[in-house]
Amino acid sequence: AATKLASAEKLMYFCTDQLGLEQDFEQKQMPDGKLPVDGFLLCVDVSRGMNRNFDEQLKFVSNLYNQLAKTKKPIVVVLTKCDEGVERYIRDAHAFALSKKNLQVVETSARSNVNVDLAFSTLVQLVDKSRGKAKIIPYFEALKQQSQQIAAAKDKYEWLVSRIVKSHNEAWPNVSRKMQPAAEYQDYVYLEGTQKAKKLFLQHVQRLKQEHIERRRKMYLALLPQALDALVPDLDEIDHLSRAKAEKLLEAKPDFLKWFVVLEETPWDATSHVDNMDNERIPFDLLETPAAEQLYEAHLEKLRNERKRAEMRRAFRENLETSPFVTPGKPWEEARSFIMNEDFYLWLEESVYMDIYGKHQKQLIDKAKEDFQELLLEYSELFYELELDAKPSKEKMGVIQEVLGEEQRFKALQKLQAERDALILKHIHFVYHPTKETCPSCAACVDARVEQLLGSRFIRPAERHQKNPLLDSNIDRINLVILGKDGLARELANEIRALCTNDDKYVIEGKMYELSLRPIEGNVRLPVNAFQTPTFQPHGCLCLYNSKESLSYVVESIEKSRDREPTIGRRDNHLAHLPLTLILVNKRGDTSGETLQSLIQQGQQIASKLQCVFLDPASAGIGYGRNINEKQISQVLKGLLDSKRNLNLVSSTSGLKDAA
Repeated sequence: AATKLASAEKLMYFCTDQLGLEQDFEQKQMPDGKLPVDGFLLCVDVSRGMNRNFDEQLKFVSNLYNQLAKTKKPIVVVLTKCDEGVERYIRDAHAFALSKKNLQVVETSARSNVNVDLAFSTLVQLVDKSRGKAKIIPYFEALKQQSQQIAAAKDKYEWLVSRIVKSHNEAWPNVSRKMQPAAEYQDYVYLEGTQKAKKLFLQHVQRLKQEHIERRRKMYLALLPQALDALVPDLDEIDHLSRAKAEKLLEAKPDFLKWFVVLEETPWDATSHVDNMDNERIPFDLLETPAAEQLYEAHLEKLRNERKRAEMRRAFRENLETSPFVTPGKPWEEARSFIMNEDFYLWLEESVYMDIYGKHQKQLIDKAKEDFQELLLEYSELFYELELDAKPSKEKMGVIQEVLGEEQRFKALQKLQAERDALILKHIHFVYHPTKETCPSCAACVDARVEQLLGSRFIRPAERHQKNPLLDSNIDRINLVILGKDGLARELANEIRALCTNDDKYVIEGKMYELSLRPIEGNVRLPVNAFQTPTFQPHGCLCLYNSKESLSYVVESIEKSRDREPTIGRRDNHLAHLPLTLILVNKRGDTSGETLQSLIQQGQQIASKLQCVFLDPASAGIGYGRNINEKQISQVLKGLLDSKRNLNLVSSTSGLKDAA
């Protein structure tokens, strides 16, 4: 209870963390070893102590208070260990303080750091009346406020850690130095201490590591099915093996090390391999995990299902081949009930069976057509007495069908009557015009095959020492641009294609040419509407019009295409010499002779300006509603073919001059 202390060469303050290390910290000694006492904190332990009677303690505190009161110095009663406080003890302590009139009480907990500062600041205010009076807060209310304060500080600190620490390989010394200037770090350390701040950091790092490991695990597991497909795709090889033997089989595969890596230490997620981002191979010990075992079992099940589905497809094909209900041309809907059973539906979708059925139908139809063609050849006498134009009358077709009707090869195409009649007409055309172009065997025609063999294996003596540009392989192809507005180009292209064979071949003077059409109806400056592309070099252009607007479009498009010539280069300047044919197309529903005559005159003027051929309906003899007839198309294509040969000769001569 003394108010004046003297202790020479003693430190003014110390901390328990500094005991034994006093020389490592700043040392401040009491001036002259004297220390005046300005006030007292009278501490009362309100926890349940071992072998201690609280009433006796309170009696001792009361006696001590009597001694302190004589000093006339301020006194604050401090209840300690309130985090473990006994309610009766706290109540009795408050009653004791109340009996001493103005004696103030502060409930504290050093362990929880609750109201410790408040105890000292309350005493300071009593010593120095000029200071603001501190508000005394009960322990549980202060604890609640502090918990909220700590929680908020913790959230901010964790946000700071998550922003700074992105890798699980970060170390606390480096990170703590980075965070020291931040208020979030300082506030949390002040409230909870450095050790708790470090603990939260370590928890964050551990979380980052687990997330990294999980990402790697997912990557390995996603790669495992591919590895199993590559190394063990055969069910017979692994279906009978145990897991251990299956793993040994994997290790024996030549490409094993392409997919897997065998680590010296295990488990893989506790080794440095987890951080080796350049090595994405699967750790072999991962196969021992439940997830990998499930994927292996799934691989086995997939192979078994694939085998079963293959067996179902094979059984279905056999069923088709042996079923008497599957005939050429029979729709799937009619045949399904006769050829499907429950097992088929269990293993494959109906669309798969429909695809198999469609392919089988194609084989049946092709075979039936081939057999029917043989039948027509066997009954060739039926077709000898037709008229010169080889167009049988309805009565004659009836006779033909009546004679052939009893033949099974005729009945086989019963559900394909239109195609059967077309084969009869095609056969009649072949009888009266027997050429390789009209041959029913098409590309397999012997005449065509002989020509191909002779052309590829034999060289005429005159051709051995020089190459004739007219025999260039490219001359068998005609690339034709059709220019027209508002659907004119597409319509004529469709009419020309209708005159071609199934593989876009066109016959000119007995020789077959591959015809490639490029209808253009938009702005020719756009790449999609360009006359020429890397895969299409035009040999000629048909320009169609049926009005002043469409004629203007043709003229503008030709001029635009020619304007591009300087930018294309010397070797591609053939567009300037591209053969053009200007054609006036009948405008449907327009019978005005005056308008037609005006369009003809305008077309002739433009043709003269462009130096191209002009065709009009009157001079061509085109019927009403027709664009251009077959004879005219052949003439136009023949003219383009001649022009193409001339261009080849000019190019060849130019090349010789360049070489010279």
